[in-house]
Amino acid sequence: MSVEISNESEIGIDVDRVQALAVSVRDALKLHPMVDVGIIFVDEAPMTDLHIKWMDEPGPTDVLSFPMDELRPGSDLVPSPEGVLGDIVVCPQVAAKQAEAAGHEMINEILLLVTHGMLHLVGFDHAEPEEEKEMFGLQRELLEKFYAGESGNA
Repeated sequence: MSVEISNESEIGIDVDRVQALAVSVRDALKLHPMVDVGIIFVDEAPMTDLHIKWMDEPGPTDVLSFPMDELRPGSDLVPSPEGVLGDIVVCPQVAAKQAEAAGHEMINEILLLVTHGMLHLVGFDHAEPEEEKEMFGLQRELLEKFYAGESGNA
């Protein structure tokens, strides 16, 4: 998988962990090894512009996802086709505020938001209660698997 990470924000990001997470999520969702995804970190002003333009909502948001080839998760027997998954845009300043409110490190919030964004790229949503339950449950499982793998490598 080609993961293009661009940090256009004023905040430093552990891009190695973000890269490792993206690969972990890709593998767990049985996506083709050659799917492409872009992860862009931007400050509040550009995120506000994107939020207004694409969601018609004021102010910055934490994460936006822009799917491209409408890829869906694969299975053990048949991975998804290769293609362009899309782009995820994350605002580290919003992530920092959310991390503080949740009582965890900013990088953990960033990893949560990237996971959330990748799930949106493969068609998950949380507009309805059942969708939210499924998406957030899978999001939690993917993060737990990633963190377990990290602790196994320490």
